Amino acid sequence: MGIRATELYCKEVICVADGRRLGFVSDVEVELPEGKVLAILVPGPSRFLGVIGRHDDFVIPWRCIRRIGPDIILVDIKPEECCRPRKRPLWFPI
Repeated sequence: MGIRATELYCKEVICVADGRRLGFVSDVEVELPEGKVLAILVPGPSRFLGVIGRHDDFVIPWRCIRRIGPDIILVDIKPEECCRPRKRPLWFPI
């Protein structure tokens, strides 16, 4: 049984280790040319009312996904170990 990448977008990701809500899937990382799914990406939580930006993104390896349901994805990770720094836009002042 397969799943389309578009079916993953906007599903909420929850960590089964501590029950923490990590956020919603925003992208999928794929290895080319094989087309193998490596990870799902979840934007980090927003800072001060979403005005200042966001914390680091969560990059969750595919092997850590335990269950994909109709509305949520359950993952077994340590969230602090799956963080990737956000890239600043080119127009963002340093």
